[in-house]
Amino acid sequence: MADQQELDAHYTTMDRIFRLSLGEKGGYSGARFDGDFSLTLEQAQERKHKFIMDHCHIKPGHKVLDIGCGWGAFIDYLNRHGVSTTGVVLAKGQADACRKNGLNVHHMDSKKITPETFGKFDAVCAMGSPEHLCSVEEFRAGKQEEIYRTYFKQVSDLLPIGGRFYCQTMVFGPNMVKFEDIKFGQTNVWKNRKSYSGEELMDLVCDVFPGSWLPYGKEGMIEPAKGHFKLIHEDSGRLDYIETIHRWTAAFNKFDLEKYLLYASLLPKLFSSDFRKWVRRYQIAPNLQVFERQIFEHHRMVFEKVND
Repeated sequence: MADQQELDAHYTTMDRIFRLSLGEKGGYSGARFDGDFSLTLEQAQERKHKFIMDHCHIKPGHKVLDIGCGWGAFIDYLNRHGVSTTGVVLAKGQADACRKNGLNVHHMDSKKITPETFGKFDAVCAMGSPEHLCSVEEFRAGKQEEIYRTYFKQVSDLLPIGGRFYCQTMVFGPNMVKFEDIKFGQTNVWKNRKSYSGEELMDLVCDVFPGSWLPYGKEGMIEPAKGHFKLIHEDSGRLDYIETIHRWTAAFNKFDLEKYLLYASLLPKLFSSDFRKWVRRYQIAPNLQVFERQIFEHHRMVFEKVND
């Protein structure tokens, strides 16, 4: 699993920039346009939140856990609808920002949550956090399937029979390359971006999302859930995620003096001993291209608990 240092490198270092670009409680997971790209990013995020609330049968007064809650966009939405919420997040910058904005968010490793931690919930949600469960090293050691089985058992323990779990995650798509063909850490970041091979894109993306190795297809999520859950709904969010990335890029590039001063404050990192790592980590193009080439897919799933 990605550790706190790896997640802090992405989410905490850029925390203030994210909030200046997307808002104090801006959503940082794929939005739900459903093909209607006339929607604003905020409208598409709200559409996603309503979809989750409706499909997980969340009502006012219900108790909901958001695993890997980011800057608290979904928690804030639920709070406005009378729902009792708890969020957990591993990146300290995100946790601090959420608490500053009055959200009930805990800075902790989500794998440590048990029914004794916060009690049980009427529904559980995880948008993006399942992508960080298994590291490259754990995959190489043959632990991925066990990690995801353990994860679904953990979520199951937090729900009553009939309780629902919304899960939104990147997975490897139909054009995923062979693991053994990836030369980790060797890709030339200065070459023409359009000329990257699939193997080179995977090398770069592993720097964008350190400590993470995705499930293989939606089956990589559905199979380990069996025994505890039945699948109620599943759809691909790949095209919506591509559009979301474009909207994020425009928001990050939009001029704001404070934000651009923060960008400037990161320049010394480019002259540090970690120069190459920083150049690789903050590239947008590889993250977009893996979806455009269907090396990655993006699935949105609703599960219902059937057994303890």
